[in-house]
Amino acid sequence: MSIAQNLHQVRQAIADAARRAGRDPAGVLLLAVSKTFGADAVIAAADAGQRAFGENYLQEAVDKIAQVRALRPELALDWHFIGPIQSNKTRPVAEHFDWVHAVDREKIARRLSEQRPAHLPPVNICLQVNVSGEASKSGIAPGDLLSLAQAVAALPNLKLRGLMAIPEPADDEPAQRQPFAQLRELQQQLRSAGINTDTLSMGMSADMAPAIAEGATIVRIGTAIFGKRDYAK
Repeated sequence: MSIAQNLHQVRQAIADAARRAGRDPAGVLLLAVSKTFGADAVIAAADAGQRAFGENYLQEAVDKIAQVRALRPELALDWHFIGPIQSNKTRPVAEHFDWVHAVDREKIARRLSEQRPAHLPPVNICLQVNVSGEASKSGIAPGDLLSLAQAVAALPNLKLRGLMAIPEPADDEPAQRQPFAQLRELQQQLRSAGINTDTLSMGMSADMAPAIAEGATIVRIGTAIFGKRDYAK
């Protein structure tokens, strides 16, 4: 099937999951994860109405953004950086992306704020939380979230939008829903502390419906839209 047909199916699945959860499908943004796919794939998705694209690999993403803009300058796309960020790579992230989903250190947030070009609006920030407690996973511990959120919310060129998580895989829906429910509860705790956010970036192809049931406002879908990735390229 074509990228346009795949997008239609994914949007339908999102709408179905939202309705089952008693939610308005318009409250869930589809983030098309275009890592390893070229500018042509992004343009094909954009021509099918997709506007938000997620990238993990910085140099590939910066090159792709430039290619898309050169080929189709009229396209108004939102670019989300969803991979881990090294402190010496913050400048190109600050210069090229509208959203950053994986901030888990104040040092990274401070550098993004300092390096954001003055003519651009603030970067939308999601704080990554390690809800599964895996030693190998990025993300701040839930107990340290409030202090990081307070620090990020005070930075001038950032807009704290919400939280992001990548839980460890689970086989059944109750187990899938548990970490998403935890992230939603952490957002409520921030609100109780006076930090209001509107975004929960959670859920991918395998656990999209449980994430939507627990309040996801952004779901990150790649293979179901663009096909199988070739990491050897």
